[in-house]
Amino acid sequence: MKILKEIIKDHMQYRKQIIKLAKADLSKTYRGSALGWSWAIIKPVVTIFVYWFAFSIGLRAGKDVNGYPFFLWLIAGVVPWFYMGDMITGGTNCIRRYSYLVTKMKFPVSTIPTFVSMSNMMVNIILLIIVIIIFCLFGHAPDMYILQMPLYLILSFIFFTLWALFSSFIGAVSKDFVNLVKSFITAIFWLSGILWNADKVAIPWLRKFLNLNPVTFLVNGFRNCFINKVWFWEQPKRLLYFCIITFILFIAALWSYKKLRKDIADVL
Repeated sequence: MKILKEIIKDHMQYRKQIIKLAKADLSKTYRGSALGWSWAIIKPVVTIFVYWFAFSIGLRAGKDVNGYPFFLWLIAGVVPWFYMGDMITGGTNCIRRYSYLVTKMKFPVSTIPTFVSMSNMMVNIILLIIVIIIFCLFGHAPDMYILQMPLYLILSFIFFTLWALFSSFIGAVSKDFVNLVKSFITAIFWLSGILWNADKVAIPWLRKFLNLNPVTFLVNGFRNCFINKVWFWEQPKRLLYFCIITFILFIAALWSYKKLRKDIADVL
């Protein structure tokens, strides 16, 4: 409880600085490029086009899903992944990236994962707004199910901010851990049902195991808003499993902060 109070106090005391640093992180990411902020849109669009072309044209596996074109099903899951993928790797490396805040000034290190997560979430929200516009252009205007999207955004933000708090401290003292996470990001992507439907897996125990994956839960959640037309309370077990995993990650994040916060400055 003492560690939790310390983290909350730091966030309350530096709340204005956190917002400013989140905006600065966005500017820093695209600074120096001629197109600037446009790269926040261009890079995801190119990635989505490649996946669509590979599955629909190359493999000819892009069939309609629940009456929606495969392209719409694809972007409903891939776009939220951009935030998750950036946080899995970028969250792990965020303290190293902002080492000057730790070594050259007095700044609460626990807030670094928070403003990095806020920065990535801003881009994620912009991309999701674009997704809604694309659905409308295809003649599939979102209905009342879209009202649960803020819930999945909040769950995503909480989970991956906790992940960043946990992993960034370990990543700050061990570069091998950072490389390990980067090596697993591709496996996480392909095993999380982002480009295929985890609910269609024929083996029951494997299907249940795959749905324990927090990334799978969140991707399916966003697709429930757009395509599957399922409320979050209609899948209570999946929500419960996600909350349990999030709580375990919360404990791990507090442990990581408690054990390593005093060593960060010396290591960096």
